[in-house]
Amino acid sequence: MNELELTGRACTHIVELEQPSCMLHYETVTSFLAMRDAAAAQGIDLVVRSGFRDFATQLLIWNRKWTGARPLLDREGQPLESEHLTDAQRMDAILCWSAIPGGSRHHWGSEVDVIDAASVPPGYTVQLVPAEYASGGIFARLSAWLDVNMGRFGYYRPYRIDHGGVSPEPWHLSYAPVALPALECLSMPMLRQVLETSEIAGRSQVLGRLPEIYTRYLLSVDAPQGDKP
Repeated sequence: MNELELTGRACTHIVELEQPSCMLHYETVTSFLAMRDAAAAQGIDLVVRSGFRDFATQLLIWNRKWTGARPLLDREGQPLESEHLTDAQRMDAILCWSAIPGGSRHHWGSEVDVIDAASVPPGYTVQLVPAEYASGGIFARLSAWLDVNMGRFGYYRPYRIDHGGVSPEPWHLSYAPVALPALECLSMPMLRQVLETSEIAGRSQVLGRLPEIYTRYLLSVDAPQGDKP
């Protein structure tokens, strides 16, 4: 991927699928559909809640959270009162669940947030919280199936363990053949250049902490199981 694609400012690496409806990196499509078919054979309707996300969309998410237009959650997923937070606390609360614009793995098209649509009860609103994927949750069966099967299709969970950066996200899958090279290519100078010319809320605070953000929230992720971190 080139610099524009890595930072979500171009979508030349993305294809749009009609069934299931989602946008993915062109190199992931065959593997994802094969995984979906394998899940379907076990009665699991593997659906993408979020695939490719461009810079503008990520910027909107960030700015709305910064200004309080969207709720902030703590590391346990509990609501925070944003008006009582310092800028540093607000930034950490956002980064716990939402990537910095330009630094989102969803820009690459290699990432999918997945659910089992067949397990959603009528009238239920999916929240994408860890409890839904834990034992007794509505997506516990999906999570167990992914544990056993996703690796043979090239997928893994980059946010499997809490490293003090992004909170664990059992719904977030990453396609290793695309994501691992992308992470290596996304440099801090590249990210800084993008943010310096953006309309990101709290820009001076973000740029001041960029080395920490880059290391703690972008690089501190899990490798595919069996690989070294």
